[in-house]
Amino acid sequence: MPAFSASADFAIDKPAGHPCPHLQADFRCGIHHDLRRQGFPGCVAYDCFGAGQQVCQVTFGGRDWRQDPRTAAQMYQVFTIMRQLHELLWYLAAALALRPAGPVRGELRRALEATRALTHSQADALLGLDTGQHRQQVNVLLQRVSELARSQVPGPKLEGRGADFTGAALAGADLTGANLRGARLLGADLNRADLSLADLTGADLRAADLRGANLATSLFLIQSQLDVARGDHRTQLPPELTRPAHWPPAATGPAPRPDMPP
Repeated sequence: MPAFSASADFAIDKPAGHPCPHLQADFRCGIHHDLRRQGFPGCVAYDCFGAGQQVCQVTFGGRDWRQDPRTAAQMYQVFTIMRQLHELLWYLAAALALRPAGPVRGELRRALEATRALTHSQADALLGLDTGQHRQQVNVLLQRVSELARSQVPGPKLEGRGADFTGAALAGADLTGANLRGARLLGADLNRADLSLADLTGADLRAADLRGANLATSLFLIQSQLDVARGDHRTQLPPELTRPAHWPPAATGPAPRPDMPP
């Protein structure tokens, strides 16, 4: 169970290894449908990529840490590792789905199979795993796929990996094929920006203005990045992602009068 501090994302402090006070006996969130209003937008944006289910149902065979408190500490530690592995699985699957990944498709499949095998390891083996080294190996492949995909965009492209664009005025900017891996775009104005084939791996989009932006073919964009950003009905999204419920819908004007021309 990860820690969080009272902030704009979380209404309270919670130390690591302690259950949230809103966790119910059935392990459901007691305020799930009201998280934003209750001051927990960070929970809305959090994605464990299915790691929680894997740890509970597979690694620990369905054991309940409430009924068997001895497993609790180890389960929490394993979850941290499992989430990293499941996140890598998501990125590898996304990379395999890209047509330009052809030259490294075999390597991607092997990396996917190796990562999936790790998720079925015993708890002790997972705790001894060097996730940093494995992540680095996978990232080399993912960066190669990114380069192959972005090379489809002719001409110079923005190199903004790890750059700080906090509050940047990028409205209407042509960011096609940009490398924005790990970029800080907190509160950036990306209204109507074109992010086609831009690599958004790990980019911080909190409070970024994505109204009217084109993200339809952005690379490695995940749902939680959208959930912390601001967009609208004009924002173009990849088909596999969902328009966040808090984004305003399309405006609907009054119905035309019968005596008015169309």
